[in-house]
Amino acid sequence: MKNQLFWRLCAIIAFGTVLLFWAIDWLTSRTETSMSFIAKEHQQQLLAYGRQAEQIYNQDGTEALAIWLKELQQKEQTWAAVVTSKLSPFADTSLPNDYIERFRLGRDVEWKIHLYFQENPTMEVPFADASTHFLIQLPNRMRPGAFLAYANLLLQIALPLVLLCILSFVLYQHVMAPLRKLEKVTKEFSEGKLDVRINAPLHERNDELTRLALTFDQMADRISKLIHNQRRLLADLSHELRTPLTRIDMAIDFVEQKLSPEQALERLRYEAATMRSLVEDTLTLAWLNTESPRLNSDDFDLVELIQVICEDARFEYPDRILTTELPEHSLITHSSQLALGQAVENVIRNALRYTPSQSEVKVLLTHLESKYELVITDQGPGVPEDMLSDIFKPFFRVDKARASERILTNTNNSSGFGLGLALAHRQIAAIGGSIKALNYRGESGKVLGLQIIINIPS
Repeated sequence: MKNQLFWRLCAIIAFGTVLLFWAIDWLTSRTETSMSFIAKEHQQQLLAYGRQAEQIYNQDGTEALAIWLKELQQKEQTWAAVVTSKLSPFADTSLPNDYIERFRLGRDVEWKIHLYFQENPTMEVPFADASTHFLIQLPNRMRPGAFLAYANLLLQIALPLVLLCILSFVLYQHVMAPLRKLEKVTKEFSEGKLDVRINAPLHERNDELTRLALTFDQMADRISKLIHNQRRLLADLSHELRTPLTRIDMAIDFVEQKLSPEQALERLRYEAATMRSLVEDTLTLAWLNTESPRLNSDDFDLVELIQVICEDARFEYPDRILTTELPEHSLITHSSQLALGQAVENVIRNALRYTPSQSEVKVLLTHLESKYELVITDQGPGVPEDMLSDIFKPFFRVDKARASERILTNTNNSSGFGLGLALAHRQIAAIGGSIKALNYRGESGKVLGLQIIINIPS
C-alpha cells in the first residue's frame, strides 16, 4: 500500500479523536450523574425535618407546627409546608393500590436532581399515615452540583488538552523514533564509520520511513564501496608506480654517468609511456566506479565491430589461430561502441596473448531473446576456480610461480598491472551488460582454457 505512513497517522488521529469524544462524554455523564444527588448528610437532615414536623403535629397540634414551619423557613431561606392528600376517585372509578403507594407530591430525598434547572425542586417526606406530607423547597445550601462549573471546565479544557498531548506524543514518537535512529546513523557515518547501517529496526515498519532507511542504506553501501575502492585503488596505484619510478631513477643515473645513454633514454621513454598508460587506465577505472555511467548513446552493428577487432588482432598475433562464428548482422541500439569495443578488444587480445603459438581462440556470437551472448574461448592455462571472481578486481595478479594461474590485462603497455579485465567489467556494466569467466574443460575434466562470456543488451 502506498502512503502507509499517511494512513497510519490518519488512523491514529481518527482513533485518538474518537477516544477523546468518548472519554469526554463518558466522564461528563458520570460526573453529572454523581453530582446530581443530594449529599447523604443533607438527605438525613431533610428526613429529620419531616420526622420533627410529624412529631410536633401529633403531639402539639397545628399551631405549634405553624410556628416551627415559620422558624424553619427563616432558617433555610426557603418555603416549607405540611399538606394532606386524599385521592378520591369518582365516576365509578378506582385507583390501584401500587399507584396510591407510590403517589408523591414532591421528590424523594434520594431522587436525582436536575442540575440545569434554575429553580430548586420540592422535596417530600411523607408522614406515617401516608396522607399527610412534609414539603420543602430544597434549600440552596443543600443543592447538589456546586462544583459543576469547575468540573465542566476540567472536562472541556483540561481533559482534551491532556488527551491531545498524549496523542501528539504518540505521533511524535512514531515519527521521530526512526528519524532519531537515522540521525544517529548519519552522524556516525559522517564521522567515518562507514559500516553503520539502519537495517532491521526500521524495516519492520514498512512505510515511507522504511523506504527512507532503505535508501540511506543503499546510499551508505555505495559511498562506502566507493571510498574503499578509491582507497584501495590509490594504494595499489602508489605501489605500482614505485617500480617504473625506480627504473627511471636508474636510467637517469646511467645518463648522468654516460653508461649506455641510448638504452637509458629508451628505458625512460618506455617507463614514461607505461606510467602514462597506468595512470590513464586508473583514472578511467576510477571514473567508471565513481560515476557508474549509463553509456547508451550509440546504435551500431556488433558484428562489424567484432570483425574489425579480430582483423587487428590477427595482424598482431599472426602465429595464433583466431576463428569467429558470427551472424550476418547484429544491430545494437542505445549502447556505446567505444566502451564495448575497448572491452571486447581487451578480452580477445588477452586470450591470444595467453594462448600458445599455433593454438586457437574462438569467438562465438549468439543472439538470444533480448541480448547477445559473446563467448571468447582460448587454449591458455585457465584460472584457479577460487580466483575466477578475483580477476575482475583492479591490480589483481596471479602468482607467476603457479603454471595454472593467469590474469587478463590491458594491451596498451599496461601488461602485468591487472587493470584490463577490471576495466572491461566496468565498461560492460556501463552499457547494461555482464561479463563472467569460466574454465573450459574437456570430457576428462581437464582445463583446456578460459571462457569469457559477455552478455550484451540488444
